[in-house]
Amino acid sequence: MLTIKFIRENQDLLVERLQIRNLKAADISNDLNNLISLDDERRDNQTQSDQILSENNKAAKSIGQMYKEGKRDEAEVLKGQVAERKDKINTLQERQTIVQQEIESLLLNFPNLPHPSVPPGNTDDDNELFKACATSLPVLSEHAVPHWDLVQKYNLIDFDLGSKITGAGFPLFRGKGARLERALINMFLDEAADAGFEEIVPPLLVNEASARATGQLPDKEGQMYYMEKDDLYLIPTAEVPITNIYRDVILDEKDFPIKLTGYTPCFRREAGAHGKDVRGLNRVHQFDKVEIVQIEHPDKSYDTLMEMLKHVEGLLQKLELPYRILRLCGGDLGFTAALTFDFEVYSAAQKRWLEVSSVSNFETFQSNRLKLRYRDENKKMQFAHTLNGSALALARIVAALLENNQTDEGIKIPEALQKYTGFTVIS
Repeated sequence: MLTIKFIRENQDLLVERLQIRNLKAADISNDLNNLISLDDERRDNQTQSDQILSENNKAAKSIGQMYKEGKRDEAEVLKGQVAERKDKINTLQERQTIVQQEIESLLLNFPNLPHPSVPPGNTDDDNELFKACATSLPVLSEHAVPHWDLVQKYNLIDFDLGSKITGAGFPLFRGKGARLERALINMFLDEAADAGFEEIVPPLLVNEASARATGQLPDKEGQMYYMEKDDLYLIPTAEVPITNIYRDVILDEKDFPIKLTGYTPCFRREAGAHGKDVRGLNRVHQFDKVEIVQIEHPDKSYDTLMEMLKHVEGLLQKLELPYRILRLCGGDLGFTAALTFDFEVYSAAQKRWLEVSSVSNFETFQSNRLKLRYRDENKKMQFAHTLNGSALALARIVAALLENNQTDEGIKIPEALQKYTGFTVIS
């Protein structure tokens, strides 16, 4: 969430940069004017309240003195004036509550300011190729099939049983499919631990405060599974509970960097998804993911972002998957992110790229909502920067591994993964 102070001091910058998100300048200006007008009213109300309270405090002392001096009639008149002013304060405070709620609502709906390097655009085609994989794309035999046929052939995943038990988009892994899934999770967690990340096993349900603090609410309310009776949300990503560990926390500079990782199932409605591009594991409502989260000093967060890119890149290299890194354009940039890089792996049987990771710097956008601060060298409170990334999301990783490594003898397992699977081929 942007601060009202930042907005007041950077109106022209906001109009300029938020247009990168394909918002209209007139709409941005209108929202800014409304927000600043409300903040002006809030300040004026506060000034009036403070002034009236000061007058009443002085009057209270005078009333006591008047009673001592026997000036009862004058004291009663002054008491009446105090009562009138109290009524005025109550009216101002009632209005202040409404104004503050309106300000909060506007602030919550302002997206993060895009980093200057974010390219303009509105579709996937406008995303910028940041880095291409050095290896060539795999070429399969004419008998190659997509993963939804492979999992049926080798009895790895049963989509029909998942639909029977729950519904479409909830795959059931079994046999070597389940072992492959577990192997990938263990590999990713071990790699994160080796990179200095502390492993977390967080709750899979979060309250409204947690979802709002990381920006899922109000932006992604329609994508989250909500349990009305308990007023809890199933997590769409481990980012939410892990980052919220530091909600309402004050750090010291020596605490940086904070590096956390966690494996969780993730739950997303993915409403409106249809067609061949969502078949099989391409888009599901429940999937496994290992997440990495960092809390960093603002001066170092973009260096940290590059380190996180290298970490994810190293995982894909060990899995021997062809990949590319995209810098997301303004129209594709998430609501909370200042800058996001997406990793895509090539699915040889489908002949298309599949997104498997997003790595983002949120700067102070989340930390303002979280009230996550640190004391700088002058003991002044500052907002920390938060970052996170998928390392990695498994569903499409499994799809690409199965498709790209299929042979007439079976599906070969990448060497780095074999110690986790306990087998070298699925046949």
